[in-house]
Amino acid sequence: MDSLLGQLKQYRGGAIVGGLIGLLSGGPMGLLLGGAVGFLLQRGLSKKLQAYNPQQLFFRATFTVMGKIAKADGRVSEQEIRFAREVMQRMGLGDARRREAIDFFSEGKEEHFDVAEVLRPLALMLRNRSAVKLMFVEIQLQAAMADGEISAAEQAVLQQVFTQLQFTQQEVELLMSRMRAEEAFRQHSWQGHANPGADSASLLKDAYGVLGVSPDASDAEVKKTWRKLMSQHHPDKLMSKGVPEDMIQLAKEKTQEIQAAYDRIKASRNMR
Repeated sequence: MDSLLGQLKQYRGGAIVGGLIGLLSGGPMGLLLGGAVGFLLQRGLSKKLQAYNPQQLFFRATFTVMGKIAKADGRVSEQEIRFAREVMQRMGLGDARRREAIDFFSEGKEEHFDVAEVLRPLALMLRNRSAVKLMFVEIQLQAAMADGEISAAEQAVLQQVFTQLQFTQQEVELLMSRMRAEEAFRQHSWQGHANPGADSASLLKDAYGVLGVSPDASDAEVKKTWRKLMSQHHPDKLMSKGVPEDMIQLAKEKTQEIQAAYDRIKASRNMR
């Protein structure tokens, strides 16, 4: 009942306007019919406006496409479910927002769900927002790699993402290489904390991979690449470009990882 009253209050403006028009044109019966039509028109308009809310569009696209990727090869694995839960947890979602994310993930798993439905408006919204596009693609690649490998069916979904968001094959390959290095860097960093005598050479190699630069790169080139990556993933910049506030924690984690890799390289080179 409270929910219904809330909805009626939300749309009463349209009902009032429609009712007045109906009253003027058709008397008491026109009042009733006009009010009903006004209510429905405003409700439909509100739904359309919500659909084009940049932050909500990004949020829905993130989890529906994740669901599509998870279900692409016919069965959602435990690793894929765990990854989706981890993303929600890292985002610090409240109960209502978490249920919404789960609903979107489930929507994406439906057999007839077309990812183009969310990718087309997303691509339009992000046409001049390369940093936000990058964040979206990184999340989807992580989802596809959650169970250790990317199947042909998952690759087909990812290809739709790459095409709609205009990522070249070279950009995708570089991004995947960096993401594999990030995973290895996390693993070796954890091992280093647990065992200070762990292989530091492997950790340094992974650090270069995180930045996507060669160990032979000059100090200036390393620093330039680090600055570019930090700018691309800067939380404030992403929020101003339409990334939902509850997804900014993912960007913060990313910048911390980039900084840790850069610090490792700096220490090995005695860079200032």
